[in-house]
Amino acid sequence: MSFRGVARFARPRGRATFHGRPQGGRAKFTGQYISPDRFVRKAVVLAPDAPSTAKHRFVDFGLVPQLAASLVARGYLTPTPIQDEAIPQVLAGRDVIGLANTGTGKTAAFILPLIHRLKSQPMPGTALIVTPTRELAAQIDDEFTSFARGLGLRSVQCVGGMSMHRQIKALAARPQLVVGTPGRLKDLLEQRVLRLGDVRFFVLDEADRMLDMGFLPVIRLLVRSLPRERQSLGFSATMTPKVRELLGGILTNPVLVSVGTGDTSANVEQDVIRAGSTEQKLDLLAGLLRQPAWEKVLIFGQTKWGVQKLAQALTRMGLPAEAIHGNKSQPQRQRALDAFKAGRVMALVATDVAARGLDIPNVSHVINYDQPMTYDDYIHRIGRTGRAGKRGYAFTFVT
Repeated sequence: MSFRGVARFARPRGRATFHGRPQGGRAKFTGQYISPDRFVRKAVVLAPDAPSTAKHRFVDFGLVPQLAASLVARGYLTPTPIQDEAIPQVLAGRDVIGLANTGTGKTAAFILPLIHRLKSQPMPGTALIVTPTRELAAQIDDEFTSFARGLGLRSVQCVGGMSMHRQIKALAARPQLVVGTPGRLKDLLEQRVLRLGDVRFFVLDEADRMLDMGFLPVIRLLVRSLPRERQSLGFSATMTPKVRELLGGILTNPVLVSVGTGDTSANVEQDVIRAGSTEQKLDLLAGLLRQPAWEKVLIFGQTKWGVQKLAQALTRMGLPAEAIHGNKSQPQRQRALDAFKAGRVMALVATDVAARGLDIPNVSHVINYDQPMTYDDYIHRIGRTGRAGKRGYAFTFVT
């Protein structure tokens, strides 16, 4: 459907509601005002692929043989820019600040050298990775498990919404990697079942998102429990003064690697959809989802309640949808994400837990059913489409 078609379809009637609910009711919009003009970007021309300027190939890094063979088997020959710059520094034992947008291969930029160091050093200790969301923790753990297959390295996810008893049991087996969210890590630390005295590698992922979510006190608590002698890595999409202050208190003489932190929406055509009532808003969304080109659609809402109700309403209308939000257990959230990735449902309705870090291939469209709280949130949301050089489409409901 063309943008012109959307404009005809979305003829406004009455007053708009920002946080529309599919079954009536209104919710108060409390975010910053964003001019609707900032949600419009038409006629995006995809740039041709630039020739690779990588300084290295993966074989140049001298990774342990099993890991190097795994990369070759999976067809990984040339690193992305953030991998190209960060991996040699991590392998050399330096503390690193990595600035990179999501979708740039950031996770492998620290997972690969950590696997190498955990396997190659005589007394490697353990690695701790802290990330803001359960989904991102699961994604990191999946990558670690995949790359480290056959190397005898074990990992455990420590996140909310899953059995703490199982996590305690897994920690007792002394895994080489612990990846978790701040709240659950804090609980396990206070119960004295998470012991951080042998951590030699510490990674803080999505540092800016951590601060946005209010995790600073927990991060400081975790860092105070770590040994002084360690290698620390911090990754973020932005470098605000608060992020700089946070990382400055964690890292020692770090190397700064900054790659691709510009506009993540370069390949995304963007437009607005004007709606005058909650009923019209839902009808417009359903009409869009019924078009053939709308194959894999990520829909963002502001509240847990609204996201769940919207997914249920779409399913009742014959448009299979799943929901991800904080009130669901982690297994429920993972099943919804897996169903969306596998194409068993065409729409995933989510709060901003899905806006950062997650790698969901081939999202054709992003819909901001509720406006984001900030423009930075908007950029992260629409960055879920238009990835890997493909064209993406993003639409935002406005007054």
